[in-house]
Amino acid sequence: MFDAEVDRSPWQQATLGIKKDYDKWDDMSEAFSAKKIEFTKGYLDSLKNINFDALDEQTKISYRLFEESCNEKIANYKWHLHDYPVNQMGGLQTDVPVFLINIHSIENKKEAEDYIARLQKVDALFGQLVDNLKLREEKNIIPPKFVFPYVINDCKNVITGAPFEKGKPASTLLEDFTAKTNKLSDIDDATKKELIKKAEEALVSSVKPAYEKLIAYWTELEKKSTTDDGAWKMPDGDAFYDAALKQTTTTNLTADQIHELGLKEVERIHNEMRVIMKKVNFKSDNLKEFFDFMRTDKQFYYPTTAEGKEAYRVKAVKIIDSMKGKLDGLFLTKPKADCVVMPVEAFREKSAGGAFYEEPAIDGSRPGRYYINLYNMADQAIYQMEALAYHEGIPGHHMQIAIAQELKGVPKFRKFGGNTAYVEGWALYSELVPKELGFYSDPYSDFGRLAMELFRAARLVVDTGIHRKKWSREKALAYFNENTPNPEGDNKKEIERYIVWPSQATGYKIGMIKILELREQAKQKLGNKFDIREFHDVVLTSGPVPMNMLEEMVNTWIEKKSK
Repeated sequence: MFDAEVDRSPWQQATLGIKKDYDKWDDMSEAFSAKKIEFTKGYLDSLKNINFDALDEQTKISYRLFEESCNEKIANYKWHLHDYPVNQMGGLQTDVPVFLINIHSIENKKEAEDYIARLQKVDALFGQLVDNLKLREEKNIIPPKFVFPYVINDCKNVITGAPFEKGKPASTLLEDFTAKTNKLSDIDDATKKELIKKAEEALVSSVKPAYEKLIAYWTELEKKSTTDDGAWKMPDGDAFYDAALKQTTTTNLTADQIHELGLKEVERIHNEMRVIMKKVNFKSDNLKEFFDFMRTDKQFYYPTTAEGKEAYRVKAVKIIDSMKGKLDGLFLTKPKADCVVMPVEAFREKSAGGAFYEEPAIDGSRPGRYYINLYNMADQAIYQMEALAYHEGIPGHHMQIAIAQELKGVPKFRKFGGNTAYVEGWALYSELVPKELGFYSDPYSDFGRLAMELFRAARLVVDTGIHRKKWSREKALAYFNENTPNPEGDNKKEIERYIVWPSQATGYKIGMIKILELREQAKQKLGNKFDIREFHDVVLTSGPVPMNMLEEMVNTWIEKKSK
């Protein structure tokens, strides 16, 4: 069933290192979206042919996860238009160039021709995208006003330079195609020139009109946009947000419960920060003044220069390499795939998030990538470098995702799936684990760890504030500025992210709290028998699971270990 899904998605095939439909894009049409739900209903029916009681424990987990996933997809299909497929965080306008640059490798002439074929089909792909946006427009599901300039800017960046503009340096895509093609050793220079010429023609005849049509539609749609930011403004918005919270957290916590939990966690972390404030002999006992100091003092920021950006990158690599040397004390299972540090590409750095992770290719051809956005160094505090690297790289996303991809004896859907509470909960938990090994020796760096956790706690308050309590963007920003040390530019980007991804930001802290709760429970029950490496094996070697199932698995391990 997983293979059938992959077989229908050239995009996923390439991401997994499969080069079957290497000249195609996914079918993004509404008709195909409906057809996929019918496939899912068929999968659910086929499960009835399996005798659940005859399965071993691991396969019972697979059965339950797959059944739950199918039921969730079917139940939530009524909300499939309740999103913004084009926004400042992503969408085809940036996903297409990112995919071609980072995923579509060119190792022979055929793959260069496949790249050209994909360029030739971008216009049709964007046609489907605009159709999908129009369906949302009919339901009055239109992004808030602030989103529009970001998207237009990203679109213009892609079609800037040659061959779109004569006499200018090569555009991002032409530069990528040219560099990859010129590296081929099995074709002559004349063939390379011919391929590059065909790529230029495809860029002008397909890519340019695709982006121009999207810009034209987007410009008209902007006239209908408002400054209302929350999911509550959508049709049946409250019910949609409730469903989104359930899907993100894999719990039954209500919006109000999550909001209150966030407020309590913010207060706890503030108190821990006050201890550090005394440790560094800060001139005052006012936490807000300490935040202002951390935001503005130049010792905590590299300059926004080529040298400053390179200094950050080099230090980030050292942090990752240092943690690689400590993995034996934390993990029994370790991934084969490496993790590397990459700056976000120039064409998307203005609108992209501050940091993120990209999974490795399963065939080993591409390592895991920890991306850091160095567009504005004032948004990348030095004191947060450690926690950020541990979250996005090692032992965070890279360990969890790469280990899952390399698991033996579990179905593929468990290797490549994931829910936010598990995936991001693990990554946030991974910010804390190094402290227990003696990292964060600098008090300011430990403050950075707390600042990152505080950010996730504040998210519980702000996400529910925006989407349930009708907070404005300004009110959300004021809360962040008052309660966190992060620069205002960083806070603004974060809030804009929560607005276009309702509920997603709540998964981090909810997941971390659950993992810590389960670890503490195991420590208390097992005493001297507790082994952190075994606990991490239980958490990581079944792939991403909902929080209730993770609890079952940990309890089973505790029972077996107790005997």
